[in-house]
Amino acid sequence: MTGSGLSKCKVLVTGGAGFIGSHVADKLVEMGNDVTVFDNLSSGRMKFISHHANNSKLRLIEGDLLDTDAIEAACKDIDLVFHVAANPDVRLGGVDTKVHFEQNITATHNLLETMRKRGLKEIAFTSTSTIYGEAAEIPTPEGYGPLVPISLYGASKLACEGLITSYSHTFGMRSWIFRFANIIGDRSTHGIIVDFIDKLRKNNAELEILGDGRQSKSYLHVRECVDAMMFSVSESDEEINIFNIGSEDATNPTRIGEIIVEEMGLNDVKFKYTGGSRGWKGDVPKMMLSVDKLKQMGWTPKWSSEQSVRETVRSLLENY
Repeated sequence: MTGSGLSKCKVLVTGGAGFIGSHVADKLVEMGNDVTVFDNLSSGRMKFISHHANNSKLRLIEGDLLDTDAIEAACKDIDLVFHVAANPDVRLGGVDTKVHFEQNITATHNLLETMRKRGLKEIAFTSTSTIYGEAAEIPTPEGYGPLVPISLYGASKLACEGLITSYSHTFGMRSWIFRFANIIGDRSTHGIIVDFIDKLRKNNAELEILGDGRQSKSYLHVRECVDAMMFSVSESDEEINIFNIGSEDATNPTRIGEIIVEEMGLNDVKFKYTGGSRGWKGDVPKMMLSVDKLKQMGWTPKWSSEQSVRETVRSLLENY
């Protein structure tokens, strides 16, 4: 299903009612594919795919990746899997040590086993910059190592990568692994922008910022992210294809707070910092990915981190 003909395929999108997954589903339908969304709706939302209600190109199966029978049914007659489903809350690993193991690692193993049994050969997987840990090389290229994640979320995603690459090699599959910077945009349900907007709606005189406000990270709008994913699947056909996806610059929590205050039309907002270089246990204070590999193939991000942040703030204020 690879090459420029990524259309008229039968594609399964796990987590397809979630933030990134619903945008993936939208794009695949737009490209002419028949899409099956598989989602347990724990964090996904029906309203993110409700515009497809009368579209025969998309169907929803409400199911959980921990239910092997449900996965078996969802994988029937599928050509390509976009595996987006996961528990994306990095901070949650500090209080619940099982959640990322079960919802990321076990779920991915269940999916791969079903693919193996059914003879499905192609999977695109959404990974994360947190697999790099606190990288000494910034911007960080795909070949950086050793990979030493400092959060349970990052560890679980790295384990998923290992499962996918080993299944690819052992069972003749082809895989695409996307290591994301911070992906933001309309339909965001968590993360710094959502947190800051919620805080300011409750108290528009003060904004609490975790850490010292100087953490430097890359942000990319979800529409650019999805374009990069589709480009990668269309243009690369190695057995294992690994790509960073992010912007080419970074911004910090203080600047994000300033943009949100501006867009909300607020004045005299006091910023209060909790202190320390990290926002929470497992937080990576500095992150920017090298996207040179994708650029050499012909894809380049159009927006800066700040442009992506501002567009996200505007859409969230307008729609939620």
